Order: sequence, then structure tokens, then C-alpha cells
Amino acid sequence: MQLTVLGCAGTYPGPDSACSSYLVEHDGFRLVLDLGAGSLGELQKHADLLDVDAVYVSHLHADHCIDLVAYSYARRYHPGGLPPRLPVYGPAGLAERMCGAFEAPPVDGLRGVYDFREVPVGSRRIGPFTVTSARTNHPVECHALRVEADGRSLTYSGDSATSDALVDLARGTDLFLCEATWPDAPGNPPGLHLSGREAGEHAARAGVGSLVLTHIVPWADREAIAAEARSAFTGTVQVAHRGTVYLV
Repeated sequence: MQLTVLGCAGTYPGPDSACSSYLVEHDGFRLVLDLGAGSLGELQKHADLLDVDAVYVSHLHADHCIDLVAYSYARRYHPGGLPPRLPVYGPAGLAERMCGAFEAPPVDGLRGVYDFREVPVGSRRIGPFTVTSARTNHPVECHALRVEADGRSLTYSGDSATSDALVDLARGTDLFLCEATWPDAPGNPPGLHLSGREAGEHAARAGVGSLVLTHIVPWADREAIAAEARSAFTGTVQVAHRGTVYLV
């Protein structure tokens, strides 16, 4: 599998990255995990607009899904003609949330562009991948995603505060793409996100191969957050950057 970071900023796009979005490829199949604000531009550096085979949205906060609106225009008005509907997986309410972005929706909303598949947590086949989801600790329904192919795996946390379910999902995964939104501090709001230290603790408990920190807010010191993670996890720790490619 190949993982490409299309966006890794938390909450809003930073000066050097869009919000969360990740391209996973295997055997010619392209699966996009999240399509947050600003990420559509980076996607076009790595794939043709019509070459995406499926999207899985972890949850319905704008920094993880709002570029589906812009992408709908790119597909609807593509000079090659309207392509077949693109499968878009996600939690309940996905279609209503995205169609509601329009003040005067097209006659078919986005349903003529996307094949919305609102799914519960569990396992399903998407192209060559087995994708297993688990609900995280977040104010809205959010799916962490474990993507497996040919005996290799990566796990994407989505957004989550401390979560036993996330640890269980990531157990033994080769690459753990885990949110580390902010520095470890006593004033962090509960039930929202992980700090760098907490991300490292989750990686250690899960026994992952390597840890890639993502969803860091633009004002935070990324290297300080990485140092927190390294204090809790002795394996390889990296910070996600726009355009970085990982072979899993």
C-alpha cells in the first residue's frame, strides 16, 4: 500500500497544509480518507480528478469533509462528461450534511455525483482493501479506519480523544496515522482530541510498527508535539507533512 498525505492540518488549513485528507493506493485502486478544507488542490498533484475510486469520510466536521462540495463541481462539470457516481462512505447523516452546503441545491443535490453509503462501524470490502472501522471518542459520530491489503495495514484515527476502541483497532498495525491535535496541557477540553503524549501512549498500547502524527493545529509546535509522542512510544515517530508518501 502507498499512503500520500494530501492535508494534515487540524481545525483549519495552515500556511503549508490543507486539512485532513489521505490518499491510499494499492493495485491501481485509489481510496481517499477524508477530504477536508483545501485538500482538493493537493489531490490533483497526485491523481487525476476522475481517478479516485472511493472516498471514506471519518466524520462530518468541515475540516474532514467540506471539499466534497468543491469536488462535486469538478466531477459534475468535467470536460470529459459526468462520470459514474463515486462511492462515498461515512457515518449516518453524510448525504444530508453535504447536500445542505448548498443554498439552492442542484435538482439531484449531490446524489447525481456521489453514491452516498452511510455505514455503521464494522468491516467491509472497498476495492482491494478490507476496511474496518470503530467509533472514536469525539462529540459527533467519528470512524477510525483500519485499511488492510496483502497482509499490511494502516490505521487512521480520524478525530478522537483517549479511546480504548482506537487502541484495539490499531493493534499491531504497520503504520498508525494518529491525530495529535495539541500540546499536552491541563486545560485541554475533554472528549475532543489527543495530545502528542496521548498519541504516543495509544501507539505504545497498540504495539504499532510506526507512528505518524497528524491533525496538528497550525499554531502548535509540531516538533514539541513529536517529542511528547516519543516520550511515550519508543518506535519510529514522524510528523505528517503535505505531499509526504509512505510505503506500508
